[in-house]
Amino acid sequence: MKAGEDEGGPVCWKGSEVKPAGGSLLSRLSATVSAPGWSKVSCPCCMSERVEPLVMVQLRADVGPETKRWLLRLIGASQKDGGAGLLAHPGEDATGDIIVVSAPRCTLLRATEELGLCKTYQNGEMEAFSYNDRDNFKDSENMEEFLTLAERQYMVKYELDGLRAQRDLRIPGLPDSCTLHKRDNICESSKQEAHELVNHLLLGQSSSVYSVNRYFGSSVAFYFSFLDFYTWSLLPPALLGLLITYFSASVQKEVVESVSGSQGSGDQDDSGPGVSGHMLQAVFSMLWSTVFMELWKRRSASLSYRWGTLHLAERFAEPRPGFHGDLGVNPVTGRVEPLFPEWQRDLRMAVVSVPVVGLFLGLVVFGMTGFYWGEALAQQLTEDWGSLLSQTLLFLPSILHIVYTNMLATAYRKVAQFLTEFENHREESAFQNHLTAKVLVFTFFNYFAVLFHIAFFKQDVPLLRKRLSSLLIITQLINQVTEVVIPFLVDRFISAPHRTEREDDPQEDKFRNQGKLPPFPGLFGEYIELLVQFGYLSLFSCVFPLTAVLLLLNNLTEIRSDAYKICKLFRKPFCPPVANMGVWQIAFEVLSFVSVVSNCWLLLLSPQLQRMGEEGGMSGTNLLLAAVLVEHVLIFIKIIMSVLIPDEPDWIRKKREHIEYSSMQALRQQVRLASTLSFHLHPASFFL
Repeated sequence: MKAGEDEGGPVCWKGSEVKPAGGSLLSRLSATVSAPGWSKVSCPCCMSERVEPLVMVQLRADVGPETKRWLLRLIGASQKDGGAGLLAHPGEDATGDIIVVSAPRCTLLRATEELGLCKTYQNGEMEAFSYNDRDNFKDSENMEEFLTLAERQYMVKYELDGLRAQRDLRIPGLPDSCTLHKRDNICESSKQEAHELVNHLLLGQSSSVYSVNRYFGSSVAFYFSFLDFYTWSLLPPALLGLLITYFSASVQKEVVESVSGSQGSGDQDDSGPGVSGHMLQAVFSMLWSTVFMELWKRRSASLSYRWGTLHLAERFAEPRPGFHGDLGVNPVTGRVEPLFPEWQRDLRMAVVSVPVVGLFLGLVVFGMTGFYWGEALAQQLTEDWGSLLSQTLLFLPSILHIVYTNMLATAYRKVAQFLTEFENHREESAFQNHLTAKVLVFTFFNYFAVLFHIAFFKQDVPLLRKRLSSLLIITQLINQVTEVVIPFLVDRFISAPHRTEREDDPQEDKFRNQGKLPPFPGLFGEYIELLVQFGYLSLFSCVFPLTAVLLLLNNLTEIRSDAYKICKLFRKPFCPPVANMGVWQIAFEVLSFVSVVSNCWLLLLSPQLQRMGEEGGMSGTNLLLAAVLVEHVLIFIKIIMSVLIPDEPDWIRKKREHIEYSSMQALRQQVRLASTLSFHLHPASFFL
């Protein structure tokens, strides 16, 4: 069961935030656990005065009462009996098409330990949660305080994902073809769709990241925190770019030429402020990218500690719902589950995935060739016609190529998703890593290949400057239209008139209406956009000092538009707890180091720098060697800076070591207790 799948099966899971309202479905369901309708719990500590409905299951119209009763029993059965260990309610109508799901206290606490979350101990410190020591954790009796809403809802999905058939069986009330085999994932076999419902709020600027974490989960909160941190970190390079442009007449001329599309002279006089400005911008970009990433890692570690995800458990994961294979005994767990040979997966990647990715990279080269052809044709027409209309043609190749690369990127993401599904990875983490790797390789090639080719092979700095300015201006305009204007117009004039929801409608009807929203597509596209921005700034901003200014203006609206989309236009996603940005953080760091090579080479292409070398008696080879030496020195400085700036604050390091030590001590106590019990039991077994 994966968030964001298309509907098509008998069952779909819909989560919701509970807001008690008189006369609504959920207010009536928020009764005692022993009230009629809710599945019973056998554990006394799970008895509560009210139940907090967390997830709503909406059945398709062709699912009958018999299938619904079977699902109710399965969801409410204990885990040792093959159930989910959750609380289930049939809704207002026992024969209706919804099931409301909650979770008892013990199920939530065990999931907290299994996920490796840290919670506040009685002494006020964050500790790795232990179920056996649960009474010593603050607010462990009140689940609404102990766990965030996002954590509670994800844990319900986590348990539902773990539902597997204990034997071969036919789903009651459905055709004979709907048969489950032993260890089949019930949710995947039923082609269910997982999603939660949206709360109509917008994310504020002040302390909003903590509200985002409580409602949407740490993965969404990390994105918005990074976007906010990155946006305000653009202020220093933006200010420097404005100063360089203001005080350098040559830079002003270059900016005008790049924006107007006119072809400037390649050997214009850039002595004085122009040369020093470009050099200063290049060195500053290289050092800024390092400081930015190191400070972000410190902030990320602090957020992870406060959100209790600093010490997430690394466990042998259950097979992902989409994983399939022949049934067999897993040599690690000893359980019967689908098995898929590693060599078959490697063969699929080598024979199918790699060639298809290579084909798309070839399409990138094809588009780049078309761009050069169009650029040459536009230049020729401008020289022949010499009119104002012909001047506008200079932008046409860049516009068409940008549209082409965006369309190619959209198509490739779908293909990459299909290829990764075809590779049939067992764990969700492996699936995400391979998918991200495919997208990152293509993204780097698709968005930066033209710029690198112009810089390293054509060695045409004016064309590079023109291309970069076109990318920044046109891409930002396209993003603003597609991410802000169009969604707002669609929601305001197309979706809103068809909404029949009123303030006094039953909560169940509101949830049904919200369930019609499209599934949240994830943060993949948002991270890609930020990564491309970061690449433009760190790799090529020395040829166009206003890069950071344009990015800053764009991101000031990006925060609000992303918040609007996730809160208004999509269903609320299920988000697992995460400790950081994961592979995206590594991608940003790689670009930071590549920026040294790129900026040193661009400075080497400066005619003024080459003229200075000739005046100093340096040959082209010696100048190249000097550039390589400077490059190594700057890389060494970046490494020194990354070492001097720790990845996490000292107090976080001490907290993390304390958590690891406490976890190790707790494990030793459990092993010692098990050994003691074993010692006392063995003699009795012997005499028996």
